[in-house]
Amino acid sequence: MSKLLTAFSHTEHNDTPVSEEIQRVKQRFSIIGNSPALIGAVKRAVKVAPIDLSVLVYGESGSGKEFFPKIIHFFGARKHKKYIAVNCGAIPEGTIDSELFGHEKGAFTGAVASRKGYFEEADGGTIFLDEVAELPLTTQARLLRVLETGEFMKVGSSQVQKTDIRIVAATNVDLLEAVKAGKFREDLYYRLSTILINVPPLRDRGDDVLLLARKFSSDFSEKYMTTPITWSEEARRALQIYDWPGNVRQLKNVVEQLSLFDAGTEISRATLLEALPARGKSAPRGESIPSLHPHSYEAEREMLWQTLFGMRAEIAALKQQLKKHGIDGYEESGVNIMDDTLHAPAQSRGMMRYPALFGPISSQVDDTLIRDEEAPIQSLDETEKDSGRTAIEEALRRTDGNKKQAAEMLNISTRTLYRKIHEYGLDVK
Repeated sequence: MSKLLTAFSHTEHNDTPVSEEIQRVKQRFSIIGNSPALIGAVKRAVKVAPIDLSVLVYGESGSGKEFFPKIIHFFGARKHKKYIAVNCGAIPEGTIDSELFGHEKGAFTGAVASRKGYFEEADGGTIFLDEVAELPLTTQARLLRVLETGEFMKVGSSQVQKTDIRIVAATNVDLLEAVKAGKFREDLYYRLSTILINVPPLRDRGDDVLLLARKFSSDFSEKYMTTPITWSEEARRALQIYDWPGNVRQLKNVVEQLSLFDAGTEISRATLLEALPARGKSAPRGESIPSLHPHSYEAEREMLWQTLFGMRAEIAALKQQLKKHGIDGYEESGVNIMDDTLHAPAQSRGMMRYPALFGPISSQVDDTLIRDEEAPIQSLDETEKDSGRTAIEEALRRTDGNKKQAAEMLNISTRTLYRKIHEYGLDVK
């Protein structure tokens, strides 16, 4: 059984007494932690377990949602029947109906025999539908029928079958927002969420993070016969204030990494920060812990526009210098003075923001702009592609082809850089 929510029970502290019943539940499922939000979620699961209602468990990825359907099943009237957990996001859309409801022989190519689905297999028991928001709308309609009438039909069959099933669903998606976006049925949402259980993220669990870190390091050292790590006071504080976007799963991975490479040592704050993702989500209260910012195409679009304006400013500066030296041949290039609609002085904020890509521009450049009255205006996509191609080529030139350094210079991920190189058809080895 997963130990994502485990920790040392003898080190727990809580101002609010926990009942013996809740303590037994926690011991049964190795769930240790005394944050009020976690205890509240466990209490709701125990309270609803004997009552045959549908339950929706909400929590961020890695927060331990999978424990609560087990509590509901094993402390309910169906505990001696089957419990089946289904990850809806891991099943292809074309086969999800067959997996859940079964199919008849010949229902589709490859259906060489009839097959029972999970709803038939778990009759009388409990089905846990993880990542329920990933279900296709057609499957949602079938699921709604099961919830309302207990009826379903196998794929390729016209015969109605009955099932007596309890459904517990879980998601890390705001289903009400999904309903507004037309991605989730509103009637299904209200059917599933008769009882709602919120699983708290690790960042809201206070001292639990220290218990978990200690437990994970102890488990690792016991399993692999290594000396356990310890934590400095600064490292303990960093553990507590870090946001842990990957929640308990991320903490476990970080602790195991430190337990392997720094076995037997006291982990300092600096060592901990080195083990965190290079762009890990920043902690609150101004601590200088690396931050994780999801890739934003809007930010990338802004960068490309600023790059474009910076290039135009460089051209303006060069033309001013040529003109001052009496060289008028630049007019033959077809590029003339622009009107005020594309103002891009040498000290444009784009140039100041990305100094690694552009050298200093002559301070003598004024606000003269560039215009081409003869040539057709490029579309926005073409303009962005041209400026993006130029920026990437310049970044690769300055880093001698080092794509990781070039991506950092461009303030994009390495994966995005490779995608842009392919998209722009750049000849880069």
